[in-house]
Amino acid sequence: MVRKIFRIIGILLLAVIVLVGALLLWLTLTEYKPAATEDVTPTAGTASSAAPAAGDSVSILSWNIGYAGLGKGSDFFMDGGKNSRSADRDTVNAYLSGIAGTIKTVDPDVTLLQEVDENSTRTYHINERDTLSAGANSTYALNYSCKFVPYPLPPIGTVNSGLLTMTGYSIESAQRVALPCPFNWPLRIANLKRCLLVNYIPLANSDKYLVMVDLHLEAYDSGEGKIAQTKMLNEFIQSEYEKGNYVIAGGDFNQEFPGALDAYPNNHPDLWSPGTLDAGTLPDGWHFACDLSVPSCRLDNQPYNAADTANTQHYVIDGFILSPNVELETVNTLDEGFTNSDHNPVLLKVTLKAG
Repeated sequence: MVRKIFRIIGILLLAVIVLVGALLLWLTLTEYKPAATEDVTPTAGTASSAAPAAGDSVSILSWNIGYAGLGKGSDFFMDGGKNSRSADRDTVNAYLSGIAGTIKTVDPDVTLLQEVDENSTRTYHINERDTLSAGANSTYALNYSCKFVPYPLPPIGTVNSGLLTMTGYSIESAQRVALPCPFNWPLRIANLKRCLLVNYIPLANSDKYLVMVDLHLEAYDSGEGKIAQTKMLNEFIQSEYEKGNYVIAGGDFNQEFPGALDAYPNNHPDLWSPGTLDAGTLPDGWHFACDLSVPSCRLDNQPYNAADTANTQHYVIDGFILSPNVELETVNTLDEGFTNSDHNPVLLKVTLKAG
């Protein structure tokens, strides 16, 4: 009898090992492996704006929309919460509607979005890209694509998510530029493949471009990934500036902007700690643009409750880098109360310097 029990246990363990091995093999064979640089074909919309010119003022909105699944009623297992997906389809649609409404109200010249799902289990296969980009000239680049993310329980499942840039300006060309991945096999196969989504917007009466870089840097690495990705970002934007272009890089850096830790001390480093940005690492003449008066991100350890100051953590990790020929007018984080995302949108207004 005892032998029989051990035999059954052995068979069950062997079956589990075989299934896990088969899953790892399948995920390895189907792993998303983008090239170092890939051309992105812009999607033409019905909206149209005159081409920007030197001397013009341009407005840019950057927003990590948290795949319309991390609004005020949500938490996330990687931040000390419990959930890996949204409560239900209606919740996703409600958050998505709120996000679209804010973008329409602000009506920026360029919108840079991060964590936009196309066909993911966690967002009930709603095509957020199509919903948000309707009518705009747009580009999209995947930075997370996996047939099945097997963790936690219940598992995240299928993920297709990425960066979305929208504008009324004409986008002449665009590229997906791969960033260094800090993870090794097997973590790498079900993890994000970070990138820059680079959009080339031609300037009126010029052979130069407004280069818009949409980005979302590493979040849950040990720190080396953020550093390597930031270094590559700085090298890339400097190379574009040296061509005579105007360059604006915006998005979720997953790193605190200078002064942010003074404004919002990290009281929960055991749950999640972002990296830190150092202005000294920027190329000469470049500068950050962020708003320290309103937090741009909150910790997803629980549903949002601003009154619970003991368990609520804020950050400023969303903002912009501006080339020397781009003059800052204003930068404001819009206080949405984290209603529809765990990030607040950041609105930038700049002048493209003449001469």
